[in-house]
Amino acid sequence: MLHEYAASGNCYKIRLTAALLDYPLERREYDIMAGETRTPEFLAGVNPNGRIPVLQVGDRFLPESNAACFWLADGTHLVPHDRFDRADMLHWMFWEQYNHEPNVATLRFWMKWVGEANLSEVQRALVPAKREAGAAALKLMDEHLAARDWLVGAGLTLADIVLYAYTHVAGDSGYFALADYPALQAWIARVEGEPGFVAMGA
Repeated sequence: MLHEYAASGNCYKIRLTAALLDYPLERREYDIMAGETRTPEFLAGVNPNGRIPVLQVGDRFLPESNAACFWLADGTHLVPHDRFDRADMLHWMFWEQYNHEPNVATLRFWMKWVGEANLSEVQRALVPAKREAGAAALKLMDEHLAARDWLVGAGLTLADIVLYAYTHVAGDSGYFALADYPALQAWIARVEGEPGFVAMGA
C-alpha cells in the first residue's frame, strides 16, 4: 500500500514506477495541508518523521520516495545490470533529492499550494536562490540529455522516473519555462511514450 498525497511528485514517482512494471498498488490518501501526516496515529503507525510517501509492504513501512521506487524496481529492467550504470543511476537519484527537488519542487509547492502571499519572510528570502539553483539543475539535465535519450545507459531507468516526476511540472511555480530546455522536452516525451505510463493525476 502507498500512503500518499496524490499531488506530490514524490508520491507520483512510486505510482509511475509501479505502473511501468504493471505492479498493482493500493493507495491511501492523506491531506498534508490539513496536517494528517502529523497526527499521533500517523507518527506512531506509519512514519515517525511525519512525511509521505511511505510504501507499506505487509506490516513493514518504507519511507522516502526513491527508496520505495528502488524496492519496487529491484531486479527489473528499470535497474541496470551493469555495475557502473547501476551506481550512475543512484547518482542521479541522490542528485534529484539534493539538487533538483529542494529547488524545483519546493518552489512549485510554495507557489501552487501555499501561495506567494502566504510565504514567510524566510521563504521569501530563499526564493531567488532556489530559482537560480532550480534553473541550474534543469540546465544540467538539458545539457546531459542533448546527446543521449536517457539519463543512464540505453534505456529508461529509475533515474529517469524520479527526475521526470518534478521536471515535467517545473513550470507550475511560474519560475521555470520548459521551452527553454529542448532536450528536456524531448526526454519528457520519451518517458510519456513508455508502455504503461500513467499521468500524474491518474
